Parts: sequence; C-alpha cells; structure tokens
Amino acid sequence: MNEESNLAVRKLALWGIPLSLGVLGLKMAAWWVTGSVALLSDGLESVVNVAAAFIAFFVIRYAQRPADHDHPFGHHKAEYLSAVTEGILIVVAALLIVQEAISHLYAPRMLDAPVLGLGINFVAGVINAVWALLLIRAGKAHRSPALSADGQHIMSDVVTSVGVLIGLLLAIATGYAIFDPVLAILVAINILFQGWKVISHSIGGLMDQAVTPDEEEVIKQAIATHANGSLGVHDLKTRRAGAVTFVDFHLVVPAGMSVRQAHDICDRLEDAIGEIHAGARITIHVEPEGEKAHGIRVKVIKEA
Repeated sequence: MNEESNLAVRKLALWGIPLSLGVLGLKMAAWWVTGSVALLSDGLESVVNVAAAFIAFFVIRYAQRPADHDHPFGHHKAEYLSAVTEGILIVVAALLIVQEAISHLYAPRMLDAPVLGLGINFVAGVINAVWALLLIRAGKAHRSPALSADGQHIMSDVVTSVGVLIGLLLAIATGYAIFDPVLAILVAINILFQGWKVISHSIGGLMDQAVTPDEEEVIKQAIATHANGSLGVHDLKTRRAGAVTFVDFHLVVPAGMSVRQAHDICDRLEDAIGEIHAGARITIHVEPEGEKAHGIRVKVIKEA
C-alpha cells in the first residue's frame, strides 16, 4: 500500500469517530423519546460502533508503520487485532441487549411519541448505510481488514435498524407491545452472528490464511506468462497480512544459466505479480534443474 492509499485509509478511520458519535446520539434520542427496548438495543450496538471507530483509527496508524528491527515484516497484522476486538465488542453488546429485552418480556409497554422516535432512528439508519458502503468499498480497494470489518459491522447495524423499524411499526399497527422486546432479542441474535463472522475472518488473517482461490489462480497465470526462460515453478505459497500479500515460490532454471539471467526472470515475475497485488512482498528461491519439485506447481507458458 503506497503513502497516498495509507493517507486515505487514515482519513476514513478518523472520520468514523465523529460520525459514529453522531449516529449514537440520534439513536439514543430515539430511545429516549419512545422508551422502546428495541430502539435501545439498536443504540447499544452503536456504542460498539463508537468504540470500534476509536480502536480502528489508532490500530490503522500503528499497522501503517514501516518495518523495523523487531518487526521486519511490518506491522500489518495489527489491523486484524482491531477487527477481532470489534467482534468481541459486538458479542458483548448482543448479550447486553438480551439481558435488557428479557426484563421487558414480562412487562411490555407501548411506545411514547412513536412517529418522532422512528423518524430519528430512520435518519440515523440512512447515515449508517451511506457510511457502511463507503467503508466496505474503501476496505476492499485499499486491502484494509479494519475498514472492511468496520463497514460490515455498520451494515449489519443498518439491517438491524430496518428490522427494528418494521417490527415497531407492526407493534403500533396491531397494538401488541410484546413485539418490542421480542424484536430486540431477534436483533441480538443477528448481532451475535455478525460478530462471529468478523472474528472468524480476522482469525484467518492472524493464522496466515492464503489468498482466495481466484486470487491464487491469477497469480499462477501471471507467473506462467512471465517465467519464460525458466523450466518451471513449484512450492507456491501465499498469505495475507492486513493490506499486504506475501507470495513465495521456487523457480527452476537450467543448470548452466547465469545469475544475471535468473535475476532478470525474477524481476519480470516480481513486476507481473506487483501489478496484480500492489505492494506485494515476493520471495523467489532460484534452484537448478534436477531438484525434486514439491508443493503447488505452475506450468510455464512457452513463447511462440
């Protein structure tokens, strides 16, 4: 990731703090004027958004620090720590919602000022939807797990808000106040599911998970197309650490090939893979023909 991309990610993370605080204020105002436990549950999830925004901003700044003596491969994985922390906070918020909703199951009550409260919550939901889409797209474009996790969580918050609005409108229309706490429990279940997705994805990154099969196929195609002069490639391995993709493999060359010729092939391969994954860290082990191949093999496309 270049400095321009790093700056864009930091700016988005910084803007997430005031936006999350503003949405939290709107949602708590909606709960205050209605007394709805479902709206309170929606507001509690926004508390998680505020905490996640602060964590994401500071962790992203740390993750973008250059490699040093103690961290020669960089600090990229710190973004996964942010995502895991956010997932844990989501789970805690869901448990708090369940606790609050259960206490209202036995004494449900109709909403106060429902039109005003639902109107305020709708505005908060629209703001969240726009912001979530922006974060998800930016997270994908800049390969930022922290931004992606934040965007996905906020989008789940949008789904929650839509469900809350529908449920409360149903409670108002039917006169059954029990819909309010029941809906809050359903919201909590959805939040738990979203929290688990965020945590599981981030753990995959911390455990050096490989790139997706589609991405690996593109890398293999680039290698096959630009490895002319070599005899083949094997033991291809990939892993992702935050915004950086690590690629390493063995390049087999004729026994009599000079170091300069082998180096030129490596340069071509590094440039080709770098065009696919900007900022990729590539390690190529050159070995003479006759060595026993192992791991994933890539067939070189010969020039006509």
